[in-house]
Amino acid sequence: MKSAASPRDASNPLLVNLALQGGGSHGAFTWGVIERILDDPSLKLDSVTGTSAGAMNAVALAHGYIENGPAGAKASLEAFWRRVSDAARFSPIQRSPLDVMTGNWTLDNSPGYFFFDIFSRLLSPYETNPANINPLRDILEESIDFERLKQSTLKLYVTATNVRTGLPRVFRNAEMTADVVLASACLPLMHQSVTIDGDSYWDGGFSGNPLLTPLIHESEAQDTLLVQINPVERQETPRTAREILDRLNEISFNSSLKKELRGIAMFRRAVAEDGGLDHVDWIRQWSETRLHRITSPTLMTVGASSKLNAEWAFLNMLREEGYSSADQFLQTHAEDLGVRSTFDFDAILDTVLEQV
Repeated sequence: MKSAASPRDASNPLLVNLALQGGGSHGAFTWGVIERILDDPSLKLDSVTGTSAGAMNAVALAHGYIENGPAGAKASLEAFWRRVSDAARFSPIQRSPLDVMTGNWTLDNSPGYFFFDIFSRLLSPYETNPANINPLRDILEESIDFERLKQSTLKLYVTATNVRTGLPRVFRNAEMTADVVLASACLPLMHQSVTIDGDSYWDGGFSGNPLLTPLIHESEAQDTLLVQINPVERQETPRTAREILDRLNEISFNSSLKKELRGIAMFRRAVAEDGGLDHVDWIRQWSETRLHRITSPTLMTVGASSKLNAEWAFLNMLREEGYSSADQFLQTHAEDLGVRSTFDFDAILDTVLEQV
């Protein structure tokens, strides 16, 4: 059974987990959130689960943490995102001059993005990139010592989707390689699938974005900070082909997370109504999980195409927004951590019951 919460300070920090969604360049928002968490001496990281860009943030965080604790983690994250931005300077997918002048971060008006979008629907990456060149591999291998990650005290869980079965596979520290992270970030219209142990893998967002289950069953911490960068709801119905496709991707990449959230909500309700259920370990683990969500409305306004915008100014803007959002969360909910969930499980469960 996980330890009960107690008063905390720098000498007695609260163990917390991080659950990091994927979302391309929008992962820079998560970078800022992590920096704010690392700046709080009353919190100590136990485990991190991540998918796609979330997985990249996770391994960069763990790599730096081994070297020099929180300071090393922050330096590692900045170095990683700097390499991503430097590599993107040579990409044909850039903002149009008008968008640069008006401060519009999306790539909707970029000729390079337009042609890339069209060709990705007509030709597969096996045809357009037969040599399977992926600049992210070089960035990861330059940034991360994967052998050292295997001895890290910070537990890592990276999810990728098995192409053959459609099921998630969770990779832990002992299995962590550049291929694992690339598999977790492998969008099938952009990159060839990544082969691991004889199986092909695509982006983990299709099956777990991120996957909470390993934290619930294996972490000593009961509090999980979910950094959610994919919009859950949109008020307007998409009309254009691009808007429809973007919304389909948002729904798809949130679906597995919603299922886990509903599961937690149902177990919490079941245990509250029938206390006899809490003697079953796995039911108690799910029902006792304390979840907290950090997000920002800014992520809904920058446009889905900006997930491919890796300009340093854009990444820094998202980083600052992430830091600010995490700071606001901690100021508002400092007393809730270690005590209660701040995520509204009742609302999500009531919505499900209304639809049955």
